[in-house]
Amino acid sequence: MGMRSETAMKTDTQTGNSLGAAKEPFRAPDGVTPMMAQYLEIKAANADSLLFYRMGDFYEMFFEDASVASRALGIALTKRGKHLGEDIPMCGVPVHAADDYLQKLIALGHRVAVCEQTEDPAEAKKRGAKAVVRRDVVRLVTPGTLTEESLLDARAHNFLTALFREPQSEGAEPRLALASIDISTGELIAATCKLADIPGELARIRPGEVLIGEDLASDAEIRARIGEAGAALTPCPRAHFDSARGERALKERLGVAALDAFGDFSRAELAALAGLLTYVELTQVGRMPLLRPPRRESADRLMLIDAATRANLELVRSNQGTRAGSLLAAVDRTVTAAGARELASRLSSPLTDVALVSARLDAVGYLADEPPLRQDLRDALKAAPDLARSLARLAFGRGTPRDLGAVGAAIGAAHALAARLISAGDTLGLPRELMGIAERLAQAPADVATSLSAALVEELPVNARDGGFVQAGYDVSLDELRALRDGSRKVIAGLQATYAEVTGIKSLKVRHNNVLGYFVEVTALHAPTLTAPPHAETFIHRQTMANAVRFSTTELSDLESKITSAADRALALELEIFARLTSEVLAAERQLSAASAALAELDHYAGLAELAVELRYVRPRVDDSAVFAIEEGRHPMVEQTLRREQAGDFIGNDCRLCGGDGDRNGAPSALVVTGPNMGGKSTFLRQNALIVVLAQAGAFVPAKSAHIGLVDRLFSRVGAADDLARGRSTFMVEMVETAAILNQATPRSFVVLDEIGRGTATFDGLSIAWAALEYLHEVNRSRVLFATHYHELTALADRLPHAANATVEVKEWREEIVFLYRVKMGAADRSYGIHVAKLAGLPAPVLKRAGAVLAELEKADGRPKPTDLAGDLPLFQAAAAQAAESTPSRLEEALREFHPDAMTPKEAIEALYRLRALLEDDG
Repeated sequence: MGMRSETAMKTDTQTGNSLGAAKEPFRAPDGVTPMMAQYLEIKAANADSLLFYRMGDFYEMFFEDASVASRALGIALTKRGKHLGEDIPMCGVPVHAADDYLQKLIALGHRVAVCEQTEDPAEAKKRGAKAVVRRDVVRLVTPGTLTEESLLDARAHNFLTALFREPQSEGAEPRLALASIDISTGELIAATCKLADIPGELARIRPGEVLIGEDLASDAEIRARIGEAGAALTPCPRAHFDSARGERALKERLGVAALDAFGDFSRAELAALAGLLTYVELTQVGRMPLLRPPRRESADRLMLIDAATRANLELVRSNQGTRAGSLLAAVDRTVTAAGARELASRLSSPLTDVALVSARLDAVGYLADEPPLRQDLRDALKAAPDLARSLARLAFGRGTPRDLGAVGAAIGAAHALAARLISAGDTLGLPRELMGIAERLAQAPADVATSLSAALVEELPVNARDGGFVQAGYDVSLDELRALRDGSRKVIAGLQATYAEVTGIKSLKVRHNNVLGYFVEVTALHAPTLTAPPHAETFIHRQTMANAVRFSTTELSDLESKITSAADRALALELEIFARLTSEVLAAERQLSAASAALAELDHYAGLAELAVELRYVRPRVDDSAVFAIEEGRHPMVEQTLRREQAGDFIGNDCRLCGGDGDRNGAPSALVVTGPNMGGKSTFLRQNALIVVLAQAGAFVPAKSAHIGLVDRLFSRVGAADDLARGRSTFMVEMVETAAILNQATPRSFVVLDEIGRGTATFDGLSIAWAALEYLHEVNRSRVLFATHYHELTALADRLPHAANATVEVKEWREEIVFLYRVKMGAADRSYGIHVAKLAGLPAPVLKRAGAVLAELEKADGRPKPTDLAGDLPLFQAAAAQAAESTPSRLEEALREFHPDAMTPKEAIEALYRLRALLEDDG
């Protein structure tokens, strides 16, 4: 495809030009050089991207692109010629190091159009001395479309997600369809969720880039929801989101006549898939990724976890934004990158299907109970390369000989693992999950591995263009060309000896340079011998030097042509073999993708089993009850930190709750946890939430025993942080998150709340915390852990039938406190804040003064005590409260009828008297 036709097809996603829209022909300004005219034309078709314009061994950037890139990359900004009378800013990066620079630019939010030379410079010269080498954009590099190994985190997915608003009836809650693809592995998923759940869904998927149509881009609420995920946002033409196109594209890519076998996709989901696949086709300039069978994720099959909860619990990223310190890092014992990605996906998406959870736990338990088998599997997995990403690069035409080698090695590992699993199954029997994995591994195409093994050398080069990756003896023609290329020294030495013998000139040499090629060189003394008969016909004079004379021969010229041609032809033949092997691999993509997924799943199961044995994790009992019963539960991250620092053993704690209308057997639905700072309240709250995530993800848990009734939604409101960019104070953020919990929690939910109401005045905060806890108990009826410093809230345990108190133990000794980190039933009588301040290092005078002030405040404190509150406040009842709010009083009705702007002063005074009378009548 020529440059004009291809660039005309591009879509400017920022300005929203529709696919295939007609454009005015580009006209370069007068006086512009042909090369600069070519640059300006290509840049005009990719105005929203930095243009990497290939010139020899460098990618050059000009004009504003150069200024932006030089600042972003910290490279020198130079000049090249003039444009319209002004210097042209320029900077460039070496082609061999381009990935490093691309990584920096993408991380800073830039898009990059990579423009390559699409013809040999020698071909361009045939069109004229001033002809410009043809160039074209071969791909657009964006945050969601990376495939290069150096640009990706090997142990994390890089999803590109498209959103489409589902048509809705008036008054209905908005719903959005999501479609996500990781083009580096081919994984494709679709789902539909409520607008309110979008931040949580995007936090679960963690896309590098989010696509929305222009209609959604103008919706401030939707942009705000997406913005909470922190992904790059790319508006696209609305025409790209066509459900018919999405259905057609999927069927074509999957080679099927119907999509029923992959799930019941809605029209909105197909529209989102259309936008997704269209964008990929545009950015990859016509190339499409390999697609695994699409997976439709149903909201009722996954535990819903909002973005704030994911951040609070540090599921896959710590509060510092790194993998270290997260739950994922703590439990990851995988030995392959694909296994690590699978583990991250499952931790991010816990299940709400008891049968599926049990099947996963069966697989982990089986491997935990069979140490020799587990060790054999882990050893074999270490030899399995990242098959999914190698396949994706080969499909995009960016593969290397090492990717072919990875495919062969992965197939070999798959068959070895399948044999080991099947052997174990014959002896012990395999659980369903492991048997399915064994079957998929066994179907990896052995004939492809045989072809690759026969063709490839053991030590493979990084790039195919370097050659040298095909084994000797694989192709006779290639061997002959290599022999001619590599044997040139021997041939030249033989010719030199022949010429020396024929001429009698012992000092005759055959040499080579880039100007003359191969030539015969003799001293000036011996030159007459070669210019006189009988040698004059054989040796043709080429050059006379001060001390030497150079000659060429027809034989040398022919040999030089053959040697040069042999090297070029050998490389061309190797590249043909590479293309043939790549086609053979891609023809077996379905079996290879299935084997790749099986390798990842097996590694993840073996890693979880290793974790369970190493750290004494137990299999949780997961069922459809409303029970939550943990015996000696532990915090996975804190426990491992203590082990690393040799700071002692983690002290486990029990937790028993029962939500909804379950058989409580004495268990409360809400537990009010009090105690001093540093005593372990937050750790206790978080560890129980993390145990829920691990259990429903299909992992063993850090406890002596665990019984978990399925949790449909998990909420955690822990810690304090502001959101200044969106104009939210710390307290406002706390209230927004609390509101989300109260509005969405169900009797099957698990809620963790820490220090609600601490960001405002004491009475305000206490009132909010009191009402929130009552609402959770009476209306939501969820399982709740509620940590607080408001000791007044402990009175609720006497007022609410399914609430109880718990406290973290401390010991006082010689005016010091010792944290015991044990949680027991009952309420704390003090906060020990000044003791903690002392541990933090506050100066002694400050501590002494604080103690004195505290004593005075406690004397003058007019706040009611918990015992005083026990009988004074009516129990919170949602129905009654709502009825009271919906029925206006006589005073309110009278106020609504007043029109102050239309009243005379006398009428206003009379109105005030009437209001006063109503107020007195109402008491």
